Amino acid sequence: MCGFAGFIGEAYGSGHPEMLLASMAGAIAHRGPDGQGVFAAPGIGLAHVRLSIVGLADGQQPMTDSDGRFTIAFNGEIFNYVELRDELKACGVVFHTGSDTEVLLQLYAIHGEAGLSRLNGDYAFAIWDARDRRLLLARDRMGVRPLFHAEHKGTLYFASEIKALLEVPGIEAELDPVALDQIFTLWAPIPPRTAFRNIFELEPGHLMIAERGRTTIRPYWTLDFPDIGDHAAADQAAREEELRALLADATRLRMRADVPVGAYLSGGLDSSLITALAAPMAPNGLNTFSVTFDDAEHDESAFQMEVARALGTHHRAIACGPADIARNFPDVIRFAERPVLRTAPAPLYRLSGLVRDAGMKVVLTGEGADEVFAGYDIFREARVRRFCARQPGSKIRPHLFRKLYPYLPGLKQQSADYLAAFFGAGGDADGDPLFSHRPRFRSTAATKIFYSDDLRSTLGAYDAAEELASRLPENFGRWHPLHQAQYLESRFLLPGYILSSQGDRVAMAHGVEGRFPFLDHRLVEFASRLPPGMKLRGLEEKHILRRVAQDLLPDVITRRPKQPYRAPDSRSFAGGEEQAYVAEMLGERAIAAAGLFNARAVARLHQKCRMQPVAGFRDNAAFVGILSTQLWLKAFGAGKSTDIRDADAAGGDGRQANIATAEAGQ
Repeated sequence: MCGFAGFIGEAYGSGHPEMLLASMAGAIAHRGPDGQGVFAAPGIGLAHVRLSIVGLADGQQPMTDSDGRFTIAFNGEIFNYVELRDELKACGVVFHTGSDTEVLLQLYAIHGEAGLSRLNGDYAFAIWDARDRRLLLARDRMGVRPLFHAEHKGTLYFASEIKALLEVPGIEAELDPVALDQIFTLWAPIPPRTAFRNIFELEPGHLMIAERGRTTIRPYWTLDFPDIGDHAAADQAAREEELRALLADATRLRMRADVPVGAYLSGGLDSSLITALAAPMAPNGLNTFSVTFDDAEHDESAFQMEVARALGTHHRAIACGPADIARNFPDVIRFAERPVLRTAPAPLYRLSGLVRDAGMKVVLTGEGADEVFAGYDIFREARVRRFCARQPGSKIRPHLFRKLYPYLPGLKQQSADYLAAFFGAGGDADGDPLFSHRPRFRSTAATKIFYSDDLRSTLGAYDAAEELASRLPENFGRWHPLHQAQYLESRFLLPGYILSSQGDRVAMAHGVEGRFPFLDHRLVEFASRLPPGMKLRGLEEKHILRRVAQDLLPDVITRRPKQPYRAPDSRSFAGGEEQAYVAEMLGERAIAAAGLFNARAVARLHQKCRMQPVAGFRDNAAFVGILSTQLWLKAFGAGKSTDIRDADAAGGDGRQANIATAEAGQ
């Protein structure tokens, strides 16, 4: 796990490209505290910062093959590098290091782009072909590792984090108002957009080719599901056995490292199951790490300790109170590089600090299970809403709504009419491609009442949800409704928020690599072929996963209802010394200077959140979203785009004008 940056073309504003590359690397040095390297040749430059995990003594980068043709800068891990090395040796390849980087380099030298299908890993990399003067950029299938790019004066720049791109003279930090509106609707920008105008991300499962002044982007892997009704008769016992074997192997591969590997333990089913599989593979016992909270609504420490005792792990926990969240939040936004609507990344930022303080660099996590095996409440909610649309007079509707969210006691006191209105029962067309997510999008979009008149004018009639709907693949309408909902979560929110703001950025802020067994592409493809009833049975989420976990975990864990990870939001900023920066960021002068929000409305919201210990979803999301936007502007010295047409001048969907794209299968 590392970070890299580079360019292809004539490096603008730098007669000495090594100096520019060193500056870009320095901006992301937190990703690779164990070393730095630079490669420069006419028209090409690569920089690398290293977090040494595999091939500790000989994995320095950028790495060039013995013929001098191919040079690589690589971030991430190739988990099946041992098997690939053996295959390549059988083809006559001679290796000079013990690193997975050299395996990837030699795989590309022999198989070219076709070698991507052979990789099992979390990665982003750049490979320069000096003979053909051709650059390949690629990103892993599920979007675990980041990769951003921008074009300036004919030169393409790329990096693991946007901070490195901002080191390039002429690339400025400017807010994209369309991306901001997408965040305030969908929780994340629609890729390839980022919060920064004219800076883009390479989408998951995509590659980019740059040669002869032209750049082409295309997918090499897509998330797919069978057409509805095409699920073959399935033997559940056989599927459970196959799942157990796949998950065990995915965990085994992710335990490969030349340093100790630990695990995050939230107390839920997913992280507990990964911990149970990993514990026997740790020769000196498995180190586990957790976050605890001081209020019962968010705290899961009892379940964490239950699993740690049952599995005999070496367990550490870090307490996270509201003041801790407020104190760390500005740093979180600087590392996340985008506004957020929840404070949830802040405790995970503290957790990765705990891992690093314990002398460790690598942890397994349970992220991805909810997307892959239908664990989120939104999947169950969509099923209940469809039932209510078919049975509008059913007397069990209130019971079903209350059963959806047992961890939200406030819903139990609400009337049947309120619950039906809250969840939008019967209000959305069953054929709407965004049916499963419409209530979430509507609730989130309610935060836009705090927009300034200028921002409203800039956005005009733009509709983020409709743009998302327009990006769905052609065969989306042929999938089962559950699979449609899973695609929306897995393709957009997972890489756009969970794996970035709550994953890579806050972990790598402390030089910690997260590994995700549930996102092994073999497991993802296996789960996509499962009949929907094996994932969501009635209102029991992750049915098949619970079955697999039965003999590995205590009953209290396998039978426990899903409780999503959450953290205190607006109330984290209600007092203490942190209130000073909050007052500054949300003060009339700062709000007016940014021009994005209504200063008077923000002042009322701030006062309300200070006075009330618990605010509703809209006010919480609006408060955190506005505060994080203001912090983002301050962190990057960013201005705002004043015209949406100008913001889209580089391409109506956020791509640069000279990039040719082939989006078949998306």
